[in-house]
Amino acid sequence: MVSSRALCAIGTLALVFLSSVSADDVVVLTETNFDKEVGQDRAALVEFYAPWCGHCKKLAPEYEKLGASFKKAKSVLIGKVDCDEHKSVCSKYGVSGYPTIQWFPKGSLEPKKYEGARNAEALAEFVNKEGGTNVKIAAVPSDVVVLTSDNFDEIVLNNEKDVLVEFYAPWCGHCKALAPTYEKVATAFKLDEDVVIANLDADKHRDLAEKYGISGYPTLKFFPKGNKAGEDYDGGRDLGDFVAFINEQSGTSRDAKGQLTSKAGIVEALNDLVKEFVKASNDEKKAVLGKIEEEVEKLKGSSARYGKIYLKAAKSSLEKGADYAKNEIQRLERILEKSISPAKADEFTLKKNILSTYVSSQ
Repeated sequence: MVSSRALCAIGTLALVFLSSVSADDVVVLTETNFDKEVGQDRAALVEFYAPWCGHCKKLAPEYEKLGASFKKAKSVLIGKVDCDEHKSVCSKYGVSGYPTIQWFPKGSLEPKKYEGARNAEALAEFVNKEGGTNVKIAAVPSDVVVLTSDNFDEIVLNNEKDVLVEFYAPWCGHCKALAPTYEKVATAFKLDEDVVIANLDADKHRDLAEKYGISGYPTLKFFPKGNKAGEDYDGGRDLGDFVAFINEQSGTSRDAKGQLTSKAGIVEALNDLVKEFVKASNDEKKAVLGKIEEEVEKLKGSSARYGKIYLKAAKSSLEKGADYAKNEIQRLERILEKSISPAKADEFTLKKNILSTYVSSQ
């Protein structure tokens, strides 16, 4: 029988991909801002990396944890430099291999090389010792659904949901490199009740890995509502690739940040009736409103929810006049510019998109 580590080796040959090492909580350093950020009024830990470097990809999720944990520590900066893009900076500090991690004391551009373990805990211990801080590694909540033998069938074989599953092994380097991107995919679709982004420790649950013919890590399979046998995901491994795939397969309309696009909530069958409604005389509008009501009653799932917004917009237009949709869109745009919850942003974006069909039909 082929060992799990051999399987990972097989997967390594088949799964060559680029994984982003960027993180919102890690400061991106460049030739332009390096001297402005480092060597000033706070100490800095800097990772010098190359986007193609396997060890850098493996470090990425750990370094992200470090950045998130030290985000509020005003006396320490956690940063990184892309040495492919900013060669002069890396050359200046004698970087000859990737990743190289260096510590810059407060007010100094004379670095000390970090030689410890490449995990968040060890890095934090080093930064605390050198920087005089006392920061603990934060437990970052995950939006990825963790599958086990106990819940696999209930979640994955649910005919009301589309499920993307990553079969991984904890020791697999490619799996670790994919982890931060996969987490962002889960976060992007966390508000879509019909979509589940999940993973399974296939080393621990080998019976399920064998059942679905897993021969390398990570392997991704998509289980759509209508086919619970599972389909191999052979697309790209960048965030945009995953988002485009889910949108196409599930009928969702999200961007990489999880925000709804201008297509969200649009029901083509109702758009034709909206055009008819807008162009009709006031006396004729009531008859068209009846058609909209009939069409909305036929809709199911998320489309039924969108249909109710179409219907409400038609009734409000009938009551408040032709300018209702335009005025309401302007009001919603002002709200969306403010800091509101993702759920509220979804609600207002859907309404804005649907109201736009009334304006464009005029």
